[in-house]
Amino acid sequence: MEIELTYTKVGDYYIPNLALEPQPDRSLGKYGLLRLRYLKEHRPGLFNRLTLSGKLFAHLLETEDAANDMLDSMMPGMAKEAGATEDLKAHDPMRWVGLMNCCKTQVEEIIFAELIYY
Repeated sequence: MEIELTYTKVGDYYIPNLALEPQPDRSLGKYGLLRLRYLKEHRPGLFNRLTLSGKLFAHLLETEDAANDMLDSMMPGMAKEAGATEDLKAHDPMRWVGLMNCCKTQVEEIIFAELIYY
């Protein structure tokens, strides 16, 4: 692999003409930021490799999208299994909220194990 660089002369020095690829206008959410923190603290080699290749932001967005998709697909099944129905929501809203929070926590633990902290 051969990289050809161009240079600009500034005074007595030649400075390489380097430019970063433009990043998407999206911002990172909860899961992307958690993955970023994990990579920085526990996987510095992978973090540096992704950063230097310019693929870090794309990797974080992909992780964010996958985590949100997993959350959206797993929550209805977990809620149904836990008994958090619309009837319960109408008659005992506090219990329904507790069950839904429990389900979300369980799904997030799966997301953390499979997508964030691997």
